[in-house]
Amino acid sequence: MKYYAGHYDVAVIGAGHAGIEAGLAAARLGCKTAVFTISADWVGNMPCNPAIGGTSKGHLVREIDALGGEMAIAADKNLIQSRMLNLGKGPAVHSPRAQIDRRDYSAYMKRVLESTENLDLRQGEIVDLVQADAAALEALKELPTTDTEEALAKLAAATKSGEVHRPLWQLTTQLEAVYTAETVILATGTFLGGRIYVGDVSYAAGPDGLFPATELSGSLQRLGVQTRRFKTGTPSRVNARSVDLDKLEVQYGDEKLVRFSDDLSFTPENKAVCYITYTGEETREIILANLERSPLYGGKIEGIGPRYCPSIEDKIVRFPEKERHQIFIEPCGLHTEELYLQGLSSSLPEDVQLKFLRTIPGLEHVQVIRTAYAIEYDCVDPTSLFSSLEFKDFPGLFGAGQFNGSSGYEEAAAQGLIAGINAALKVQNKEPFTLDRASSYIGTLIDDLVTKGCNEPYRMMTSRSEYRLILRQDNADQRLLRYGYELGLVSKERYDALLEKEAYIAEEIERARKVVISPTEAVNAVLVSRETSPIDSGVKLADLLKRPQLNYDVLEPFDTTRPLYYEASETRSEATAAYLNEQVFFEAETELKYEGYIKRQKAQVKEMRRLEEVALPEGIDYTAIDGLRLEAREKLARIKPRSIGQASRISGVSPADISVLLIYLEKERHA
Repeated sequence: MKYYAGHYDVAVIGAGHAGIEAGLAAARLGCKTAVFTISADWVGNMPCNPAIGGTSKGHLVREIDALGGEMAIAADKNLIQSRMLNLGKGPAVHSPRAQIDRRDYSAYMKRVLESTENLDLRQGEIVDLVQADAAALEALKELPTTDTEEALAKLAAATKSGEVHRPLWQLTTQLEAVYTAETVILATGTFLGGRIYVGDVSYAAGPDGLFPATELSGSLQRLGVQTRRFKTGTPSRVNARSVDLDKLEVQYGDEKLVRFSDDLSFTPENKAVCYITYTGEETREIILANLERSPLYGGKIEGIGPRYCPSIEDKIVRFPEKERHQIFIEPCGLHTEELYLQGLSSSLPEDVQLKFLRTIPGLEHVQVIRTAYAIEYDCVDPTSLFSSLEFKDFPGLFGAGQFNGSSGYEEAAAQGLIAGINAALKVQNKEPFTLDRASSYIGTLIDDLVTKGCNEPYRMMTSRSEYRLILRQDNADQRLLRYGYELGLVSKERYDALLEKEAYIAEEIERARKVVISPTEAVNAVLVSRETSPIDSGVKLADLLKRPQLNYDVLEPFDTTRPLYYEASETRSEATAAYLNEQVFFEAETELKYEGYIKRQKAQVKEMRRLEEVALPEGIDYTAIDGLRLEAREKLARIKPRSIGQASRISGVSPADISVLLIYLEKERHA
């Protein structure tokens, strides 16, 4: 029998990486929030690789931290190995990546949700979601209730005089509890209509064998939300005692750890190592001989998989010239012998998987704990969303994470944070918060999704950002922390610390432009050893730093006036002071070394933002604009861009179409 269980400002469906950030953001902004999950024991689960960050993904995590999200702190507190990727390249693509204890991470996130004011974590599958009209809300008053008078008063206010004061949403759980909410965030991950495939076997399930969300998928269809099928997969997890570690290449963590978060109250440490091995010709032969048993190649899987994270059978077929494929063997945590075989996702039958695994060096006698699988799930076309991640046709309904067609924990968390912020702002009758492409990787990610759409699971990459030199992971706080502070998600203490750091960076840049390094035998010996020209007269420190071969560390013996901006104190350890000083010098060096390129990129940003300020009116009839091509009319009418800048990034809208729009707007302005 149904009963009325209560009213929330924000209801979040799903407690994965998107749902966590959405729920925390909304609650921290003062909204009464509920986070619903099928299993409260799997909050923040990592069904795929037990890691946070990586190329471009590390940028996202640093940005989440700057805006007041939780993922960065959780990663730092639960990491077991840390590495900075791409150090052989420029700073624009340096990306932190950390191996995580997946169960400790999950327990940490669950505890954060449980202890956050204004937030209720509820185990319960949402099976029905409808827009509640006045009649439906009146009917709710007749149901038995377990909630407080306050909730009933809110419901009564919403249906005063038979009119809905604010459009409400009605959510029903599998146990027939009915909730109302002013806004709802769909963060269903791979659970929505989830189906597992292993060879000829398939069954309805979520990741890691959990229950899927099947009824909600039908409810969304009835609501009018059009979904589609995507696919992803995960490799086998194996028992470490059955792996011959002596045959594997050891991969150690970095000696100097770069944090994801600005929380300096604790010190992350490397506690584990990873390993590398490779597939061989025998692996390839076994996979090719059994391709017809793969549901992917047998046509059983309809969903579209991620191009940038293919299964091992996909790699073998698509790259026949490659003699071997690299496999990273990663620990799942400190309290388990489970190892994750990154690079070996597969949907081949269990017996075939075991057969090809045992052809790989170090895995000849491997024992599998969890068999690799592919999972198909429902998601939405993200072009049906605004940049705020609210649905264009369903006010108060938001999407986040893999539900929006993306892949990856970091992409999900970033969207969850933005969706949670905007759901709260909508409840508070405030303007939505959005980020543009020049502000962040988060802005690039969301703009790509809602403007360009995706026909496969979207993965963030540094190459997707045309402004990556100014969107580095190291300056995420300088770019975004002000927004987090203004929203109310970042403390004044953190904001003041940012202002202090920025002042020190500016002071150091100014100092480097004044300090002169004199030519001496010792200086020139170092310069020649670094394969750069010796000097025969005094040269400014800033000019030397612009040479690719030189940096602050190399020039330290000759930079005798270099200050220490941060010093150890009763509240700051020597290690923390050293870390903060390194940040100042790294930022100053990067700004000086790439000064010309940065200026050029900032000029491009200025032009981009000029076009973003040219608004397109709501309700514009593109079919009535002479000169627009048919494809452009269709795309513009469907995506409903809010500016000329956004319109220019829609696939199928040409520069000529943009010119037509500008002429049309000018005529309308003078009409």
